[in-house]
Amino acid sequence: MAVGFVTTVEIDAPLDQVWPIIADVERWHEWTASITSVAWQDGGSMRPGAVAAVRQPKLPVAKWTVTEVVDQGAERRSFTWTSGAPGFRSTGIHEVVARPGGNSTATVGIRTTGIIGALMWPMFKGLTKKYVTMEGEGLKARAEGSR
Repeated sequence: MAVGFVTTVEIDAPLDQVWPIIADVERWHEWTASITSVAWQDGGSMRPGAVAAVRQPKLPVAKWTVTEVVDQGAERRSFTWTSGAPGFRSTGIHEVVARPGGNSTATVGIRTTGIIGALMWPMFKGLTKKYVTMEGEGLKARAEGSR
């Protein structure tokens, strides 16, 4: 069973302006209060296999491993990363797609699988939705230049 939350925001900025913001995870704390800090481990960067320590309010530090980075040039860019322990695995989804007219659509979210994830979902559903929404809105504000 998978649980989670995904949001999509329309951004009045081109993909080439939005992607560097979402891909620079170490600066997320500048535009979303859902992140306290992100630090690549062992000199990592946005590439498959890289690991980042993510600190968020009200949650323990989590290690996230990049599983995929997609770069289709001017049309679509995305990355996913995963974190987990026995009984659950969470996947973070981050995608920016070019829209006609030069703007973008960004999709951010988290999906959790495993028995522990399903059992814990009722306790973390509200916080998860709040943080994912904050990330989408913060990305929009940053890309559109209001932050």
